[in-house]
Amino acid sequence: MDQPIYAVVMAGGRGERFWPKSRNARPKQLLKLTGELTMIEDTVARVREVTDAERILVITNREYVEAIRSLLPELPAGNIIGEPAGRDTGPCAALAAALVCERGGEEAVMLLLPADHAIRRRRELTEVLRDAATLAAERPGCLVTIGVPPTGPETAYGYIHCGEELGVRGLTRFYHSLGFREKPDPERARAFVAAGCYRWNSGMFIWQVRSLREAFRRYAPELGELFDDVRTLIREGRLENGLAERFLRSDRISIDYAVMEKAEDVAVAECRFDWDDVGSWTALRNHLPVDGDGNVAEGLFAGIDARNLTVMGSADHLIAAIGVEDLVIVNTGDVTLVCRASEAQRIKELLKLADTRPELRKFL
Repeated sequence: MDQPIYAVVMAGGRGERFWPKSRNARPKQLLKLTGELTMIEDTVARVREVTDAERILVITNREYVEAIRSLLPELPAGNIIGEPAGRDTGPCAALAAALVCERGGEEAVMLLLPADHAIRRRRELTEVLRDAATLAAERPGCLVTIGVPPTGPETAYGYIHCGEELGVRGLTRFYHSLGFREKPDPERARAFVAAGCYRWNSGMFIWQVRSLREAFRRYAPELGELFDDVRTLIREGRLENGLAERFLRSDRISIDYAVMEKAEDVAVAECRFDWDDVGSWTALRNHLPVDGDGNVAEGLFAGIDARNLTVMGSADHLIAAIGVEDLVIVNTGDVTLVCRASEAQRIKELLKLADTRPELRKFL
């Protein structure tokens, strides 16, 4: 394909479900959770196998810009852009598309990727992204996403209903999307898996800038206006000073709800690589060594009759457990979290409670 490929990494979230390691000042994407690299470093390293560093952009919270620049010195400093405030993935996509459009033109293909996924099979990821970029370039108006074949009736993910096969590009099979489904209850999740034609929504998107612009104008005019206004700010040299006022007028909305759930021409690329959004402490069990009692431990740990624990500590603080099982235990020096593994998704509730108590806000 002749069109340039730009990769945009979304790195503005906080990753609340990894509290107390993730905090307002140090979000999930800046943590080393699954290996020697931070999540953002690992993501950019994977993307560099698809396109050049000059064509990789990172959209993050303004508070994290300098930290990310220090972690990614291979990227031009101007490629790491801070959002004035979190407005979900819809405004993020509009901002990113405007930046790509001004650099590479409307024919450029844009990858929109989260910063906090764990993927080991880089070769297969590269192939799928390139094949998806080829389809997006060859099929004007088509919006492409990557669907992950479900391994079980997961209720923490959205699903995509796949219809007729659109053929194969390179080594990747594509399907026409019959619609996006919100995170289901257990019964519906089991039905989706049994049907065999549903895929997990990976949150990864591929499109030509022109195709996304037209989708904005048809399905989400407010995002189309943001796209146009950001382009104007760039051309007039006022992006740094003018973005905050314009961006803060945008409503909070996801790109899924604003565009993907409404669009008619959506292609689903079959995921051929391992994929994990690492959405909770218990997800680390898929990436870190497990001992004979089913325990995953980082830092000093000793246990007697302790089974299936996820323990995160440090080399200078002993965590000891006796006669317990199926727990998450996390110590960060100033905070200790203990919860049942099945309740780990409720950390967000705990943070909301802490935010109501002034004496606890310093731990958020």
